[in-house]
Amino acid sequence: MKPSILPMTGKCRCGEVRFQITQSPLMTAACHCTGCQRMSGSAYSLTAMIPVDGFYVIEGDTVVGGLRGPQLHHNFCPSCMTWMFTRIEGVHTFVNVRPTLLEDANWFSPFIETMTVEKLDWATTPAKHSFQGFPAMDEMPDLIAEYAASS
Repeated sequence: MKPSILPMTGKCRCGEVRFQITQSPLMTAACHCTGCQRMSGSAYSLTAMIPVDGFYVIEGDTVVGGLRGPQLHHNFCPSCMTWMFTRIEGVHTFVNVRPTLLEDANWFSPFIETMTVEKLDWATTPAKHSFQGFPAMDEMPDLIAEYAASS
């Protein structure tokens, strides 16, 4: 499913950092990796893959936190430490946004789920596709096209 009205705004828990999306997601996902479980404090994290040119921080600044490394840049509010979005080094097409931070997240449903090899036994999602790890990069165009056609 895609948001019915754009642009949409979102914010961290305290409201210090606000963002806007102006384009529909390329795809939506739930990640079951233990890193996401620990950072989200839940069974999985949720992601809306927003095109880079459709995502803007419109108020405040974020800090990079979580697992720090050369690949993942997890952005948090410096005041309330809400995990807001992730930029993946070398991926210039989308930003992984936490959809539950949007003013209206009722449209969201994960299309794929990743890292099911690490999922908690009781955790389930309505995702159409499941991957033990992450989808191969050559699978992404077909998944994105299928998501676009289904929404």
